[in-house]
Amino acid sequence: MGLLRYIAVRAALIIPTVLILYTVTFFILRVLPGDPIAAALGTKNIPEEQLVEMRRQLGLDKPLYAQYIDYLLGVLHGDFGTSLVIRGRPIAADITERLPATIELAVAGMLVSLAIGLTTGMLAGLRRDTRLDTALRIYGAVSYTLFIPWLGLLLQLVFAIWLGWLPVSGRIDPGVELHEITGLYVLDSVLTGNAEALRSALAHLVLPALTLGIVLSGPYTRLLRNHLAVALESNFVFAYRARGVREKRITWHAFRNAIIPVVTYAGLQFALLLGGAVLTETTFDWPGIGTYLVEKIQYRDYPAIQGVVIVFAFIVGLVSLVVDLLYALLDPRVRY
Repeated sequence: MGLLRYIAVRAALIIPTVLILYTVTFFILRVLPGDPIAAALGTKNIPEEQLVEMRRQLGLDKPLYAQYIDYLLGVLHGDFGTSLVIRGRPIAADITERLPATIELAVAGMLVSLAIGLTTGMLAGLRRDTRLDTALRIYGAVSYTLFIPWLGLLLQLVFAIWLGWLPVSGRIDPGVELHEITGLYVLDSVLTGNAEALRSALAHLVLPALTLGIVLSGPYTRLLRNHLAVALESNFVFAYRARGVREKRITWHAFRNAIIPVVTYAGLQFALLLGGAVLTETTFDWPGIGTYLVEKIQYRDYPAIQGVVIVFAFIVGLVSLVVDLLYALLDPRVRY
């Protein structure tokens, strides 16, 4: 019952998180200067009567509290409104179309960052106070400071332009046909048995995922290295060695203790992955929710921006809940 109550409380915290982010976004958009209708239409030569009528049709003439409540009630019914730029275009349809691309990139970036970060952190922890440890600690500090567009452009220059090994941008080659099921091109290629589409999708995914993975691997390197060094100096390690336990088994037990804070940090890092995906998608022309958000910000498309923020907040909350469950499974103290 204690664990179920813990899960229920953590799940309930998603609601205020989404509400807070929606509220902040809603009021920031309203205090910014300029007319969203004129920005959406891209011209200033619009009769005032036409602007007034369009505001009335879109509900922008209502008081702020009425706009706030109306949009929130619509979201509760699955209605994120319609775009100000493309009249009548449901925002939910745009998000449904674009979100799988961002999820695919975020998951790939997470896997790359964990693979690099855990490997380098493990090596640094086991070879602490050596030249290798120093080099890997420098990598952990430097990689996290890299500017994503700069690193992305550098990887494009080397692997796409100079070597010609990988494509520069996009998700899949134009001539490749793929029957979409989930919107995740790699998964859809596997489900449909389309080897050509799988090769193309993976080739297009490598550079964006590698860019995100390198930048976000630094904290994992430092975090695992530090906690592994502490774990290897713990009393249970000395007790194991006194009993003649093999070093590999000792290292495994120390790793299990050191990985707990890394799992917790991974959930927090997912929010950065979504934020980093905006920059990565722009750099690699990746047709995800990040590039969609940038387009809508340029046109001051209130409903679209609010819808994306709500979806981002919900995803981050859901991932945090999953991480909390993993934390409870890894650390018995949480279950009690």
